[in-house]
This record gives sequence, C-alpha cells and structure tokens, in this order.
Amino acid sequence: MGWIIFGVVVVAIILWFVGVYNKLISLKQRVENAWAQIDTQLVRRFDLIPNLVETVKGYAKHESDTLEKVIAARTQYMSANGDVAKMAEAENVLSGTLKSIFALSEAYPELKANVNFQQMQTELTGTEDKIAYARQFYNDTVQMFNTEILKFPNNIVVSICGAGNFTKQSFFEAAAEEKKNVRVQF
Repeated sequence: MGWIIFGVVVVAIILWFVGVYNKLISLKQRVENAWAQIDTQLVRRFDLIPNLVETVKGYAKHESDTLEKVIAARTQYMSANGDVAKMAEAENVLSGTLKSIFALSEAYPELKANVNFQQMQTELTGTEDKIAYARQFYNDTVQMFNTEILKFPNNIVVSICGAGNFTKQSFFEAAAEEKKNVRVQF
C-alpha cells in the first residue's frame, strides 16, 4: 500500500514538472514569436526607407546629416545579429530620425506636396502603428514569461533545467525622447 502511494506521488510530481516545463517552453516560444512580429514590421519599415531617403534627397540636399543618421540606424539594426537590446536601440534611433525627416517636409512645401513622399509617409504611418502594436504584444508576452519563471514553484523547474534555458527577457522600451511629453501648439 505504501509503495502505491509513493508511486502516485512520484507520478504526480513528474506530471507537474512536465506541465510546468511545457508551459515555460510555450511562453518562451511566444516571446520569440512576438519579437519576430516586431522584426517583420521593422524590416518592412527599413524597406521603405531607401525610397524615402531618395525622395527627400532631391528636395533637401543640404540635410545630408539627417539622411545619414537614417542610413546608419538601419545599418546598426541589420548588424545587431539578433541582440534584442541593440536592435531596440537602433529602432529607437531610427524612429527619432524619421521624425526629423517628416519635419523636413514642413520646411519644403514642394516635398510635402510630392505624391511619392505622401504615399511613403502614409505607408510608414501604418507601419508605425503595427510596430507599436507588436511592441505592446511583445512586452505583454515578456511580462508573462518573466513572471512565470520567477514564480514559486516554477522557479524550481527553471533551476533544475538550467537557468540558461529560461532567462529573464528584456522589455522593448521606448527611447527617452519618446517618453517626453508631446507639446501640441494650435
């Protein structure tokens, strides 16, 4: 009788362990998928940038510093080799620089009236909305994953399986400039 109870307890512990492990694996995969969604939208935005830069170059030849920053941020992102922190940093730099390019259109009315520029601005605005949604989804998923790996008794499974399998993930944080209050003037 004692062996049966012992066997049931061992099986219950094994089933619990497997359940927690599988849940953590699922959450880890969800984090990776969420990042892939951000990456997809960023690549889409990066694909639009060369055309935007060429359009702006024709109107704002002396604004080469801004255009070089856009190209440098794109290159920095592409060379980050999957490092989320470096990719997020490059994305934040690029976001700020793109705002500068769109601000140029205010100084150059003929650029603002250019059909190609308007079309790219519309596409980039839609892409920015998708990036914002993907960032939110990623951060929500990271928060769930990080919470689960820190919870007791899940942290026991994490320590047994090796912390390398389930490391705390970083949030995709906005740049300091994006966190500032926006001043709207009428």
